[in-house]
Amino acid sequence: MQYIQLGPTGLEVSRICLGAMSFGNSEEWMVEIDKARMIVKRALDLGVNFFDTANVYSNGRSEEIIGELLKDNRDDVVIATKVRLKVGEGPNSEGLSRYHIMGQVKKSLKRLRTDRIDLYQTHRWDYSTPIEETLLTLNDLVRQGMVNYIGTSSMFTWQFAKALAASDLLGVARFVSMQNHYSLCYREEEREMIPFCKDQETALIPWSPLARGFLTGRYKRGGKTDTPRYRSDKYFAERFFRPEDFDVLERAEEIAKQKGVTVSQIALAWLLHKGVCAPIIGATKVEHVEDAVSALDVKLSPDDMKRLEEPYKPHRIIGPLLVPDATR
Repeated sequence: MQYIQLGPTGLEVSRICLGAMSFGNSEEWMVEIDKARMIVKRALDLGVNFFDTANVYSNGRSEEIIGELLKDNRDDVVIATKVRLKVGEGPNSEGLSRYHIMGQVKKSLKRLRTDRIDLYQTHRWDYSTPIEETLLTLNDLVRQGMVNYIGTSSMFTWQFAKALAASDLLGVARFVSMQNHYSLCYREEEREMIPFCKDQETALIPWSPLARGFLTGRYKRGGKTDTPRYRSDKYFAERFFRPEDFDVLERAEEIAKQKGVTVSQIALAWLLHKGVCAPIIGATKVEHVEDAVSALDVKLSPDDMKRLEEPYKPHRIIGPLLVPDATR
């Protein structure tokens, strides 16, 4: 395993982060604790020490699974979770107000079976709450020892710039990481967000690095798409499966065949060569973790990188909330 510092912090994390959105019971493609146990154990054996979840995943069940499976390794792992999206009914069941954050952090801590969250992330921008209120609340959590570091996720670059500027003006904790949408099939973040994050020394920990499974090579142009993920994930089909997406996939398949590795390893290796800190991979099988970790050993030449990037065509914006009530 390779390790890297999380942005401007002294915290070292594995270059592969295991995401737990696939742990739970809200969709048919997800896995419960019996299967998740094997996945987490293998990840630990391979040196993965970075785990990401969210309070909204399977209505908290994902956090419960992570908490149960990591309780005996708590001092050796980095646990990240998120807050913002709707987790109940009523006017205060979502957002980044002090009321919502303070209530949700206690529930996350309980489900995670821990006394602190290593990386507490805002799960998208909140158009209703002043950023100053959010930042002051998060800073209180850091000062109280409930949270070690704060991070954020997909938003527009102007919003992130506003948040960092507000942190500096207030003299409070800064976001140290950006969990944005970035993969071979979605590179719109290269326009503004990624250069800005590099300028600010913010760690990039992209979600969906394999384009929700599209970049595994499981789906073929004109082929069958009737998988549990395709049937139940309403965002999957509308975000990918365009002719130009298959152009990218098929180019990755060509290079994978030449190097004797999998398509997903090529996709992850490309991201690692682009300077991201740790892509967040989802797993429903032990082999998914093994495949991801093996991507660390895949070397891509400048020519390989050029060939992989050549077929890409611009996408509509995916990730940031366009309106206050949009969801992931």
